[in-house]
Amino acid sequence: MGRLSQRRAPLAAVAFLAGALPAPAFPAPGLWWLAWVALLPWLLLLRSAPGGRAALLVGWLGGTGFVLATHHWLMPSLHVFLLPLAALTGLLWAPWGWLAHRLLTGAPRGMRAAAAVALLPSGWLLIEVVRSWEYLGGPWALLGASQWQFGPALRLASVGGVWLVSVLVVAVNTALVLLLAVPPARRAAGAALLTVVLLTAATAWWAPAPRQQGEARIAVVQPGLTPGPQARFERAAALTAELAGRELDLVVWGESSVGFDLDARPDLMERLRTLASRVEAPLLVNVDARRAGGPGIFKSSVVVDERGPTGERYDKMRLVPFGEYVPLRPLLGWATSVGRAAEEDRRRGDSQVLFDVRGTRIGPLVCFETAFPDMSRQLARDGAGLLVAQSATSSFQESWAPAQHASLGALRAAETGRPVVHATLTGVSAVYGPDGRPVGPALGVERSTAEVYRVPLAEGRTPYVRYGDWLPGLASAAVAAFVLVSLLRRRAVSPSGAAGSGPGLTRSRRP
Repeated sequence: MGRLSQRRAPLAAVAFLAGALPAPAFPAPGLWWLAWVALLPWLLLLRSAPGGRAALLVGWLGGTGFVLATHHWLMPSLHVFLLPLAALTGLLWAPWGWLAHRLLTGAPRGMRAAAAVALLPSGWLLIEVVRSWEYLGGPWALLGASQWQFGPALRLASVGGVWLVSVLVVAVNTALVLLLAVPPARRAAGAALLTVVLLTAATAWWAPAPRQQGEARIAVVQPGLTPGPQARFERAAALTAELAGRELDLVVWGESSVGFDLDARPDLMERLRTLASRVEAPLLVNVDARRAGGPGIFKSSVVVDERGPTGERYDKMRLVPFGEYVPLRPLLGWATSVGRAAEEDRRRGDSQVLFDVRGTRIGPLVCFETAFPDMSRQLARDGAGLLVAQSATSSFQESWAPAQHASLGALRAAETGRPVVHATLTGVSAVYGPDGRPVGPALGVERSTAEVYRVPLAEGRTPYVRYGDWLPGLASAAVAAFVLVSLLRRRAVSPSGAAGSGPGLTRSRRP
Protein backbone atom coordinates (compact mmCIF):
# COMPACT_ATOMS: atom_id res chain seq x y z
CA MET A 1 0.00 0.00 0.00
CA GLY A 2 2.85 2.37 0.87
CA ARG A 3 4.65 1.61 -2.40
CA LEU A 4 1.38 2.25 -4.29
CA SER A 5 0.95 5.64 -2.61
CA GLN A 6 4.56 6.58 -3.34
CA ARG A 7 4.09 5.58 -6.96
CA ARG A 8 0.95 7.73 -7.30
CA ALA A 9 2.28 10.83 -5.55
CA PRO A 10 4.09 12.21 -8.64
CA LEU A 11 1.07 11.28 -10.76
CA ALA A 12 -1.20 13.23 -8.41
CA ALA A 13 1.00 16.34 -8.51
CA VAL A 14 1.21 16.31 -12.31
CA ALA A 15 -2.56 15.76 -12.57
CA PHE A 16 -3.24 18.77 -10.34
CA LEU A 17 -0.98 20.99 -12.46
CA ALA A 18 -2.43 19.65 -15.72
CA GLY A 19 -5.94 20.57 -14.61
CA ALA A 20 -4.79 24.09 -13.68
CA LEU A 21 -3.21 24.73 -17.10
CA PRO A 22 -6.28 26.25 -18.86
CA ALA A 23 -6.78 28.91 -16.15
CA PRO A 24 -4.76 31.78 -17.75
CA ALA A 25 -6.98 31.62 -20.85
CA PHE A 26 -9.87 33.19 -18.92
CA PRO A 27 -8.68 36.66 -17.91
CA ALA A 28 -5.60 37.30 -20.04
CA PRO A 29 -6.11 39.32 -23.25
CA GLY A 30 -5.09 37.34 -26.33
CA LEU A 31 -4.73 33.98 -24.58
CA TRP A 32 -8.10 32.56 -25.69
CA TRP A 33 -6.28 30.07 -27.94
CA LEU A 34 -4.68 28.37 -24.91
CA ALA A 35 -7.93 26.62 -23.99
CA TRP A 36 -7.97 24.80 -27.36
CA VAL A 37 -4.76 22.93 -26.45
CA ALA A 38 -4.57 23.24 -22.64
CA LEU A 39 -6.37 19.95 -21.95
CA LEU A 40 -3.80 17.92 -23.88
CA PRO A 41 -1.46 17.17 -20.93
CA TRP A 42 -4.40 16.16 -18.74
CA LEU A 43 -5.89 13.90 -21.43
CA LEU A 44 -2.50 12.33 -22.19
CA LEU A 45 -2.05 11.66 -18.49
CA LEU A 46 -5.48 10.02 -18.33
CA ARG A 47 -4.71 7.93 -21.42
CA SER A 48 -1.50 6.61 -19.86
CA ALA A 49 -2.93 6.03 -16.37
CA PRO A 50 -2.08 2.51 -15.12
CA GLY A 51 -5.74 1.64 -14.59
CA GLY A 52 -9.27 2.80 -13.98
CA ARG A 53 -8.66 3.70 -10.33
CA ALA A 54 -5.64 5.80 -11.23
CA ALA A 55 -7.72 7.52 -13.91
CA LEU A 56 -10.38 8.38 -11.30
CA LEU A 57 -7.63 9.94 -9.17
CA VAL A 58 -6.17 11.90 -12.11
CA GLY A 59 -9.63 13.12 -13.05
CA TRP A 60 -10.41 14.23 -9.51
CA LEU A 61 -7.09 15.98 -8.88
CA GLY A 62 -7.11 17.60 -12.32
CA GLY A 63 -10.61 18.92 -11.65
CA THR A 64 -9.48 20.21 -8.27
CA GLY A 65 -6.56 22.00 -9.91
CA PHE A 66 -8.87 23.53 -12.51
CA VAL A 67 -11.34 24.84 -9.91
CA LEU A 68 -8.63 26.13 -7.59
CA ALA A 69 -6.70 27.88 -10.37
CA THR A 70 -9.75 29.62 -11.82
CA HIS A 71 -11.10 30.59 -8.39
CA HIS A 72 -7.89 31.24 -6.45
CA TRP A 73 -8.81 34.90 -5.96
CA LEU A 74 -11.55 33.78 -3.54
CA MET A 75 -8.93 32.87 -0.94
CA PRO A 76 -9.32 36.14 1.05
CA SER A 77 -13.06 35.46 1.40
CA LEU A 78 -13.17 31.68 1.76
CA HIS A 79 -9.78 31.24 3.40
CA VAL A 80 -9.32 27.59 4.42
CA PHE A 81 -12.70 26.68 2.90
CA LEU A 82 -11.44 27.11 -0.66
CA LEU A 83 -9.28 23.97 -0.62
CA PRO A 84 -11.97 21.50 0.52
CA LEU A 85 -14.57 23.18 -1.69
CA ALA A 86 -12.26 22.86 -4.70
CA ALA A 87 -11.60 19.21 -3.81
CA LEU A 88 -15.30 18.46 -3.46
CA THR A 89 -16.13 20.16 -6.77
CA GLY A 90 -13.19 18.38 -8.37
CA LEU A 91 -14.87 15.05 -7.65
CA LEU A 92 -17.19 15.81 -10.57
CA TRP A 93 -14.25 15.17 -12.93
CA ALA A 94 -13.40 11.75 -11.44
CA PRO A 95 -15.85 9.79 -13.64
CA TRP A 96 -14.82 11.95 -16.61
CA GLY A 97 -11.24 10.86 -15.98
CA TRP A 98 -12.32 7.23 -15.95
CA LEU A 99 -14.24 7.75 -19.20
CA ALA A 100 -11.24 9.39 -20.86
CA HIS A 101 -9.02 6.50 -19.85
CA ARG A 102 -11.58 3.96 -21.09
CA LEU A 103 -11.88 5.62 -24.51
CA LEU A 104 -8.29 6.79 -25.13
CA THR A 105 -6.12 4.02 -23.67
CA GLY A 106 -4.39 1.58 -25.98
CA ALA A 107 -4.82 2.18 -29.70
CA PRO A 108 -8.40 3.41 -30.22
CA ARG A 109 -9.52 3.61 -33.80
CA GLY A 110 -12.69 3.78 -35.78
CA MET A 111 -15.80 3.83 -33.62
CA ARG A 112 -13.92 4.12 -30.32
CA ALA A 113 -11.97 7.15 -31.54
CA ALA A 114 -15.18 8.74 -32.81
CA ALA A 115 -16.88 7.94 -29.50
CA ALA A 116 -14.06 9.65 -27.60
CA VAL A 117 -14.47 12.86 -29.62
CA ALA A 118 -18.23 12.83 -28.97
CA LEU A 119 -18.45 11.48 -25.41
CA LEU A 120 -15.62 13.33 -23.65
CA PRO A 121 -17.07 16.76 -24.60
CA SER A 122 -20.52 15.50 -23.56
CA GLY A 123 -19.22 14.34 -20.20
CA TRP A 124 -17.41 17.63 -19.63
CA LEU A 125 -20.59 19.53 -20.46
CA LEU A 126 -22.60 17.55 -17.92
CA ILE A 127 -20.01 18.46 -15.28
CA GLU A 128 -20.44 22.13 -16.18
CA VAL A 129 -24.23 21.85 -15.98
CA VAL A 130 -24.08 20.21 -12.53
CA ARG A 131 -21.59 22.67 -11.06
CA SER A 132 -23.62 25.57 -12.46
CA TRP A 133 -26.10 24.98 -9.67
CA GLU A 134 -26.03 28.09 -7.53
CA TYR A 135 -25.33 26.18 -4.32
CA LEU A 136 -22.27 24.48 -5.83
CA GLY A 137 -20.71 27.84 -6.63
CA GLY A 138 -22.46 28.68 -9.89
CA PRO A 139 -21.27 28.65 -13.50
CA TRP A 140 -18.06 30.62 -13.02
CA ALA A 141 -15.15 29.75 -15.34
CA LEU A 142 -17.04 27.47 -17.70
CA LEU A 143 -14.51 26.38 -20.31
CA GLY A 144 -16.42 28.10 -23.13
CA ALA A 145 -16.25 31.42 -21.25
CA SER A 146 -12.53 31.56 -22.03
CA GLN A 147 -13.46 32.33 -25.66
CA TRP A 148 -15.05 35.73 -25.03
CA GLN A 149 -12.45 37.40 -27.30
CA PHE A 150 -12.83 34.94 -30.21
CA GLY A 151 -15.42 36.13 -32.75
CA PRO A 152 -16.37 32.71 -34.20
CA ALA A 153 -16.90 31.34 -30.68
CA LEU A 154 -19.30 34.20 -29.93
CA ARG A 155 -21.30 33.21 -33.01
CA LEU A 156 -21.45 29.65 -31.69
CA ALA A 157 -22.73 30.99 -28.37
CA SER A 158 -25.65 32.63 -30.15
CA VAL A 159 -26.78 29.14 -31.24
CA GLY A 160 -25.99 26.87 -28.29
CA GLY A 161 -24.90 29.23 -25.55
CA VAL A 162 -21.59 28.93 -23.75
CA TRP A 163 -22.29 25.16 -23.63
CA LEU A 164 -21.66 24.74 -27.36
CA VAL A 165 -18.33 26.54 -27.09
CA SER A 166 -17.24 24.31 -24.20
CA VAL A 167 -18.17 21.18 -26.16
CA LEU A 168 -16.15 22.21 -29.20
CA VAL A 169 -13.11 23.19 -27.12
CA VAL A 170 -13.03 19.74 -25.47
CA ALA A 171 -13.67 18.05 -28.83
CA VAL A 172 -10.67 19.80 -30.38
CA ASN A 173 -8.43 18.85 -27.43
CA THR A 174 -9.58 15.22 -27.67
CA ALA A 175 -9.00 15.08 -31.42
CA LEU A 176 -5.52 16.55 -31.00
CA VAL A 177 -4.63 13.86 -28.47
CA LEU A 178 -5.66 11.18 -30.95
CA LEU A 179 -3.83 12.95 -33.75
CA LEU A 180 -0.57 13.27 -31.81
CA ALA A 181 -0.52 10.10 -29.71
CA VAL A 182 -2.55 7.47 -31.55
CA PRO A 183 -1.41 6.95 -35.17
CA PRO A 184 -4.23 4.49 -36.02
CA ALA A 185 -6.79 7.13 -35.07
CA ARG A 186 -5.34 10.01 -37.07
CA ARG A 187 -7.89 9.73 -39.84
CA ALA A 188 -10.78 9.93 -37.38
CA ALA A 189 -9.06 12.76 -35.48
CA GLY A 190 -8.51 14.72 -38.67
CA ALA A 191 -12.16 14.24 -39.61
CA ALA A 192 -13.21 15.51 -36.17
CA LEU A 193 -11.09 18.65 -36.48
CA LEU A 194 -12.46 19.29 -39.96
CA THR A 195 -15.99 18.87 -38.59
CA VAL A 196 -15.35 21.54 -35.94
CA VAL A 197 -14.08 23.97 -38.58
CA LEU A 198 -17.04 23.29 -40.87
CA LEU A 199 -19.50 23.53 -37.97
CA THR A 200 -18.10 26.90 -36.93
CA ALA A 201 -18.21 28.19 -40.51
CA ALA A 202 -21.76 26.87 -41.03
CA THR A 203 -22.90 28.48 -37.79
CA ALA A 204 -21.41 31.83 -38.78
CA TRP A 205 -23.26 31.60 -42.10
CA TRP A 206 -26.59 30.31 -40.75
CA ALA A 207 -27.04 32.03 -37.39
CA PRO A 208 -29.00 35.27 -37.84
CA ALA A 209 -26.91 38.29 -36.87
CA PRO A 210 -28.53 40.81 -34.50
CA ARG A 211 -30.44 43.46 -36.43
CA GLN A 212 -29.38 46.87 -35.20
CA GLN A 213 -32.22 49.16 -34.24
CA GLY A 214 -30.93 52.51 -33.12
CA GLU A 215 -28.60 53.19 -30.23
CA ALA A 216 -28.64 54.46 -26.67
CA ARG A 217 -26.21 56.81 -24.97
CA ILE A 218 -25.35 55.15 -21.68
CA ALA A 219 -23.06 56.61 -19.02
CA VAL A 220 -21.17 54.27 -16.68
CA VAL A 221 -20.15 55.83 -13.37
CA GLN A 222 -17.20 54.14 -11.67
CA PRO A 223 -16.29 55.93 -8.41
CA GLY A 224 -13.17 53.86 -7.67
CA LEU A 225 -11.87 52.89 -4.26
CA THR A 226 -13.58 54.91 -1.54
CA PRO A 227 -13.43 54.61 2.27
CA GLY A 228 -17.13 53.96 2.94
CA PRO A 229 -20.72 54.15 1.63
CA GLN A 230 -21.10 57.89 2.19
CA ALA A 231 -17.84 58.72 0.42
CA ARG A 232 -18.76 56.31 -2.38
CA PHE A 233 -22.11 58.04 -2.84
CA GLU A 234 -20.50 61.49 -2.84
CA ARG A 235 -17.91 60.50 -5.44
CA ALA A 236 -20.50 58.86 -7.71
CA ALA A 237 -22.74 61.93 -7.38
CA ALA A 238 -19.88 64.27 -8.29
CA LEU A 239 -18.98 62.20 -11.37
CA THR A 240 -22.63 62.08 -12.41
CA ALA A 241 -23.00 65.86 -12.12
CA GLU A 242 -20.15 66.25 -14.63
CA LEU A 243 -22.27 64.44 -17.24
CA ALA A 244 -24.72 67.34 -17.60
CA GLY A 245 -25.32 68.29 -21.21
CA ARG A 246 -24.10 64.97 -22.66
CA GLU A 247 -27.55 64.00 -24.09
CA LEU A 248 -27.81 60.75 -22.17
CA ASP A 249 -30.49 58.08 -22.13
CA LEU A 250 -29.38 56.39 -18.89
CA VAL A 251 -26.74 56.70 -16.16
CA VAL A 252 -25.66 53.44 -14.49
CA TRP A 253 -24.07 53.13 -11.07
CA GLY A 254 -22.49 49.88 -9.83
CA GLU A 255 -23.56 47.33 -7.25
CA SER A 256 -23.88 48.66 -3.68
CA SER A 257 -23.44 52.19 -4.99
CA VAL A 258 -26.03 53.35 -2.44
CA GLY A 259 -25.36 51.96 1.00
CA PHE A 260 -28.49 53.36 2.66
CA ASP A 261 -32.16 52.56 2.43
CA LEU A 262 -33.61 55.35 0.30
CA ASP A 263 -36.97 55.19 2.06
CA ALA A 264 -35.19 56.01 5.32
CA ARG A 265 -32.95 58.64 3.69
CA PRO A 266 -35.20 61.05 1.76
CA ASP A 267 -32.26 63.45 1.53
CA LEU A 268 -30.33 60.98 -0.62
CA MET A 269 -33.38 60.25 -2.72
CA GLU A 270 -33.77 63.97 -3.34
CA ARG A 271 -30.14 64.24 -4.40
CA LEU A 272 -30.59 61.40 -6.86
CA ARG A 273 -33.72 63.06 -8.23
CA THR A 274 -31.82 66.34 -8.62
CA LEU A 275 -28.95 64.58 -10.39
CA ALA A 276 -31.37 62.89 -12.80
CA SER A 277 -32.90 66.30 -13.54
CA ARG A 278 -29.47 67.87 -14.02
CA VAL A 279 -28.19 65.27 -16.50
CA GLU A 280 -31.66 64.93 -18.07
CA ALA A 281 -31.55 61.15 -17.84
CA PRO A 282 -32.74 58.46 -15.38
CA LEU A 283 -30.26 56.94 -12.94
CA LEU A 284 -30.06 53.19 -12.34
CA VAL A 285 -28.54 52.75 -8.89
CA ASN A 286 -28.10 49.75 -6.62
CA VAL A 287 -29.14 49.87 -2.97
CA ASP A 288 -27.36 47.56 -0.52
CA ALA A 289 -29.02 48.22 2.83
CA ARG A 290 -31.42 46.97 5.44
CA ARG A 291 -34.89 47.84 4.20
CA ALA A 292 -36.93 49.98 6.57
CA GLY A 293 -39.66 47.85 8.11
CA GLY A 294 -38.47 44.89 6.04
CA PRO A 295 -37.07 41.48 6.93
CA GLY A 296 -33.38 42.11 6.19
CA ILE A 297 -30.73 43.34 3.77
CA PHE A 298 -31.42 43.29 0.03
CA LYS A 299 -29.37 44.31 -2.98
CA SER A 300 -31.85 46.17 -5.16
CA SER A 301 -31.66 47.87 -8.55
CA VAL A 302 -33.74 51.07 -8.54
CA VAL A 303 -34.49 53.63 -11.26
CA VAL A 304 -34.70 57.30 -10.27
CA ASP A 305 -35.69 60.02 -12.75
CA GLU A 306 -36.37 63.75 -12.46
CA ARG A 307 -39.65 63.00 -10.67
CA GLY A 308 -38.10 60.62 -8.18
CA PRO A 309 -38.20 56.80 -7.94
CA THR A 310 -40.21 55.16 -10.70
CA GLY A 311 -41.59 52.59 -8.26
CA GLU A 312 -39.84 49.66 -9.97
CA ARG A 313 -37.32 47.61 -8.04
CA TYR A 314 -35.33 44.46 -8.74
CA ASP A 315 -34.03 42.47 -5.77
CA LYS A 316 -31.03 40.26 -6.46
CA MET A 317 -32.12 36.63 -6.66
CA ARG A 318 -28.91 34.58 -6.78
CA LEU A 319 -26.46 35.26 -4.01
CA VAL A 320 -22.75 34.49 -3.74
CA PRO A 321 -22.09 31.58 -1.34
CA PHE A 322 -20.14 32.80 1.70
CA GLY A 323 -19.78 36.27 0.17
CA GLU A 324 -23.46 37.18 0.63
CA TYR A 325 -24.71 34.31 2.73
CA VAL A 326 -23.23 31.36 4.58
CA PRO A 327 -24.68 27.99 3.56
CA LEU A 328 -25.84 26.00 6.57
CA ARG A 329 -24.95 28.93 8.82
CA PRO A 330 -25.67 27.01 12.08
CA LEU A 331 -23.00 24.51 11.02
CA LEU A 332 -20.58 26.70 9.03
CA GLY A 333 -21.11 30.07 10.64
CA TRP A 334 -17.61 30.00 12.14
CA ALA A 335 -16.34 30.79 8.62
CA THR A 336 -16.94 34.46 9.42
CA SER A 337 -14.09 34.32 11.96
CA VAL A 338 -11.43 33.05 9.52
CA GLY A 339 -12.33 34.84 6.27
CA ARG A 340 -14.50 37.53 4.76
CA ALA A 341 -17.68 35.51 4.84
CA ALA A 342 -20.95 37.42 5.23
CA GLU A 343 -21.70 38.37 8.83
CA GLU A 344 -25.41 38.42 7.95
CA ASP A 345 -27.21 36.68 5.10
CA ARG A 346 -28.59 38.90 2.34
CA ARG A 347 -32.21 38.30 1.36
CA ARG A 348 -33.30 37.07 -2.08
CA GLY A 349 -35.72 38.51 -4.58
CA ASP A 350 -38.34 36.21 -6.06
CA SER A 351 -38.67 37.27 -9.71
CA GLN A 352 -36.88 39.02 -12.54
CA VAL A 353 -37.98 42.52 -13.53
CA LEU A 354 -37.82 44.72 -16.62
CA PHE A 355 -37.50 48.51 -16.36
CA ASP A 356 -39.05 50.66 -19.08
CA VAL A 357 -36.65 53.57 -19.65
CA ARG A 358 -37.50 55.97 -22.49
CA GLY A 359 -38.99 53.25 -24.66
CA THR A 360 -36.20 50.71 -24.06
CA ARG A 361 -36.87 47.76 -21.78
CA ILE A 362 -33.87 47.19 -19.53
CA GLY A 363 -33.10 43.87 -17.87
CA PRO A 364 -31.07 44.30 -14.65
CA LEU A 365 -28.63 41.71 -13.34
CA VAL A 366 -26.64 42.11 -10.13
CA CYS A 367 -23.03 40.92 -9.94
CA PHE A 368 -22.87 37.10 -9.74
CA GLU A 369 -26.03 36.80 -11.84
CA THR A 370 -24.15 37.56 -15.07
CA ALA A 371 -22.56 34.12 -14.76
CA PHE A 372 -25.94 32.41 -15.25
CA PRO A 373 -26.93 32.09 -18.94
CA ASP A 374 -30.55 31.31 -18.08
CA MET A 375 -31.13 34.65 -16.37
CA SER A 376 -30.05 36.84 -19.28
CA ARG A 377 -31.84 34.51 -21.73
CA GLN A 378 -35.08 34.87 -19.77
CA LEU A 379 -34.77 38.66 -19.77
CA ALA A 380 -34.28 38.62 -23.54
CA ARG A 381 -37.31 36.34 -23.95
CA ASP A 382 -39.36 38.76 -21.86
CA GLY A 383 -38.48 41.60 -24.20
CA ALA A 384 -35.35 43.25 -22.79
CA GLY A 385 -33.60 45.47 -25.32
CA LEU A 386 -30.60 46.12 -23.08
CA LEU A 387 -29.01 44.09 -20.27
CA VAL A 388 -27.38 46.04 -17.43
CA ALA A 389 -25.14 44.30 -14.91
CA GLN A 390 -24.29 46.15 -11.70
CA SER A 391 -21.25 44.69 -10.00
CA ALA A 392 -18.64 45.23 -7.30
CA THR A 393 -15.33 43.37 -7.13
CA SER A 394 -13.65 45.76 -4.71
CA SER A 395 -12.38 42.93 -2.51
CA PHE A 396 -10.45 41.32 -5.37
CA GLN A 397 -8.73 44.24 -7.12
CA GLU A 398 -5.30 42.64 -7.32
CA SER A 399 -6.59 39.40 -8.85
CA TRP A 400 -8.13 37.98 -12.01
CA ALA A 401 -11.65 38.48 -10.68
CA PRO A 402 -12.49 41.92 -12.17
CA ALA A 403 -11.37 40.93 -15.68
CA GLN A 404 -13.02 37.52 -15.45
CA HIS A 405 -16.28 39.06 -14.31
CA ALA A 406 -16.31 41.75 -17.00
CA SER A 407 -15.63 39.17 -19.72
CA LEU A 408 -18.88 37.34 -18.92
CA GLY A 409 -20.80 40.24 -20.45
CA ALA A 410 -19.44 39.32 -23.88
CA LEU A 411 -20.90 35.80 -23.66
CA ARG A 412 -24.26 37.01 -22.36
CA ALA A 413 -24.46 39.58 -25.18
CA ALA A 414 -23.61 37.02 -27.86
CA GLU A 415 -26.06 34.47 -26.45
CA THR A 416 -28.99 36.89 -26.31
CA GLY A 417 -28.25 39.28 -29.18
CA ARG A 418 -28.64 42.15 -26.70
CA PRO A 419 -26.00 44.68 -25.63
CA VAL A 420 -24.64 44.35 -22.12
CA VAL A 421 -23.49 47.20 -19.89
CA HIS A 422 -21.28 45.94 -17.05
CA ALA A 423 -20.91 48.72 -14.47
CA THR A 424 -18.74 48.30 -11.37
CA LEU A 425 -17.63 50.39 -8.42
CA THR A 426 -13.90 49.96 -8.89
CA GLY A 427 -13.39 48.24 -12.28
CA VAL A 428 -13.35 46.51 -14.62
CA SER A 429 -16.40 48.15 -16.23
CA ALA A 430 -17.12 47.28 -19.87
CA VAL A 431 -19.80 47.48 -22.56
CA TYR A 432 -20.50 44.89 -25.28
CA GLY A 433 -22.61 45.15 -28.40
CA PRO A 434 -25.32 42.64 -29.41
CA ASP A 435 -22.66 40.46 -31.08
CA GLY A 436 -20.51 40.28 -27.95
CA ARG A 437 -17.82 42.62 -29.28
CA PRO A 438 -16.53 45.42 -27.01
CA VAL A 439 -18.05 48.88 -27.39
CA GLY A 440 -15.61 51.61 -26.44
CA PRO A 441 -12.84 51.33 -23.84
CA ALA A 442 -13.10 49.25 -20.70
CA LEU A 443 -12.60 51.11 -17.41
CA GLY A 444 -9.69 49.52 -15.60
CA VAL A 445 -9.44 48.70 -11.93
CA GLU A 446 -9.35 51.52 -9.41
CA ARG A 447 -10.10 54.22 -11.99
CA SER A 448 -12.47 56.93 -10.78
CA THR A 449 -14.34 58.17 -13.83
CA ALA A 450 -17.55 58.36 -15.80
CA GLU A 451 -17.62 57.23 -19.42
CA VAL A 452 -20.33 57.70 -22.05
CA TYR A 453 -20.93 54.86 -24.51
CA ARG A 454 -22.95 54.82 -27.71
CA VAL A 455 -24.53 51.41 -27.31
CA PRO A 456 -26.06 49.79 -30.42
CA LEU A 457 -29.48 48.28 -29.76
CA ALA A 458 -30.82 45.24 -31.64
CA GLU A 459 -33.99 43.29 -32.28
CA GLY A 460 -34.82 39.68 -33.09
CA ARG A 461 -34.10 36.48 -31.18
CA THR A 462 -30.95 34.39 -31.33
CA PRO A 463 -31.38 30.62 -31.71
CA TYR A 464 -30.16 30.24 -28.13
CA VAL A 465 -32.86 32.56 -26.79
CA ARG A 466 -35.46 30.82 -28.95
CA TYR A 467 -34.54 27.19 -28.25
CA GLY A 468 -32.81 27.41 -24.88
CA ASP A 469 -30.44 24.80 -23.41
CA TRP A 470 -30.89 22.12 -26.04
CA LEU A 471 -27.28 20.90 -25.96
CA PRO A 472 -27.14 19.55 -22.38
CA GLY A 473 -30.06 17.27 -23.29
CA LEU A 474 -28.14 15.86 -26.24
CA ALA A 475 -25.05 15.38 -24.10
CA SER A 476 -27.08 13.55 -21.47
CA ALA A 477 -28.56 11.28 -24.12
CA ALA A 478 -25.10 10.50 -25.55
CA VAL A 479 -23.62 9.61 -22.17
CA ALA A 480 -26.71 7.59 -21.19
CA ALA A 481 -26.50 5.65 -24.47
CA PHE A 482 -22.84 4.86 -23.82
CA VAL A 483 -23.61 3.62 -20.30
CA LEU A 484 -26.50 1.49 -21.57
CA VAL A 485 -24.44 -0.08 -24.37
CA SER A 486 -21.58 -0.77 -21.95
CA LEU A 487 -23.94 -2.51 -19.53
CA LEU A 488 -25.52 -4.58 -22.30
CA ARG A 489 -22.13 -5.64 -23.61
CA ARG A 490 -20.99 -6.56 -20.12
CA ARG A 491 -24.08 -8.75 -19.67
CA ALA A 492 -23.43 -10.37 -23.02
CA VAL A 493 -19.91 -11.42 -22.00
CA SER A 494 -19.65 -15.12 -21.22
CA PRO A 495 -18.30 -16.32 -17.86
CA SER A 496 -14.95 -16.93 -19.56
CA GLY A 497 -14.88 -13.31 -20.70
CA ALA A 498 -14.73 -14.16 -24.39
CA ALA A 499 -18.17 -13.98 -25.98
CA GLY A 500 -19.41 -10.60 -27.08
CA SER A 501 -16.26 -8.86 -25.85
CA GLY A 502 -14.80 -5.85 -27.56
CA PRO A 503 -11.39 -4.17 -27.38
CA GLY A 504 -10.77 -2.71 -23.94
CA LEU A 505 -14.20 -3.64 -22.63
CA THR A 506 -13.39 -6.75 -20.60
CA ARG A 507 -10.97 -7.61 -17.84
CA SER A 508 -8.87 -10.73 -17.59
CA ARG A 509 -9.80 -12.84 -14.56
CA ARG A 510 -7.49 -14.93 -12.51
CA PRO A 511 -8.62 -18.53 -11.91
